[in-house]
Amino acid sequence: MYLLLLLATLFFLVPIYLLFATAFKSPDAINLATAWHWPSALNWASFSDAWAKIGGNMGNSLFLAVVSTLLAAILGSLNGYALAKWKFRGANTLFALMLFGMFIPYQAILIPLFQFIKSLGLYGSVWGLVLAHVVYGLPITTLIFRNFYADVPDALVEAATIDGAGFWQIYSRVIFPISIPGFVVVIIWEFTQVWNEFLFAATLTNTTSQPVTYALSQLAGGQAVSWNLPMAGAILAALPTLLVYILLGRYFVRGLLAGSVKG
Repeated sequence: MYLLLLLATLFFLVPIYLLFATAFKSPDAINLATAWHWPSALNWASFSDAWAKIGGNMGNSLFLAVVSTLLAAILGSLNGYALAKWKFRGANTLFALMLFGMFIPYQAILIPLFQFIKSLGLYGSVWGLVLAHVVYGLPITTLIFRNFYADVPDALVEAATIDGAGFWQIYSRVIFPISIPGFVVVIIWEFTQVWNEFLFAATLTNTTSQPVTYALSQLAGGQAVSWNLPMAGAILAALPTLLVYILLGRYFVRGLLAGSVKG
């Protein structure tokens, strides 16, 4: 079993090796015959050159991912809290309609979304992308938090209600402090989705607000491609999401399974 796992690990690491091997080569050393050869001298200039081209876009992506993730997490938490602990007529129907949004592909709503963002005066700005990602992220964040809060004993809410606490007081003093596992799952999931998204980035932004995914596609544009630049840029662009998984990864499965088992 361990031998098979080791072979599978090596298999999945092959693209990573090729990524680094190409990034560290100088442009004149990159060819098909030596594609798998590790460079004799490391060309660190690839990373500085790639950063000079995508550094500003990295800032756009960081702002976009952080703001979108926080807004989607907070709104999803409130939705999950209301749907799990404040039963009202039509709650299940509303929840089903929200989940339906998870299955609508980006391409199906791209034209009306473009027109809507433009009518709000947000076309070409990072805030237009933020709005699109928050709305598209709400179904999954609501689902995660609703399942998480379903495992919270109703007695906690009932005790707080008896003490005179209302909707917002119960959420801020009882529900929110125990929501860290749920927020970890949502942050990892939403941050990764927003950071890696390309279609909205290519259609709803201009040159000053384009995120890093679009900038990476431009590194490989043209007839003569210096493959060390897109490879180095891909490594730089992957660092933020890798850092998020390193810092929060051990809480991911724990939070994802929260609410999955009753009793």
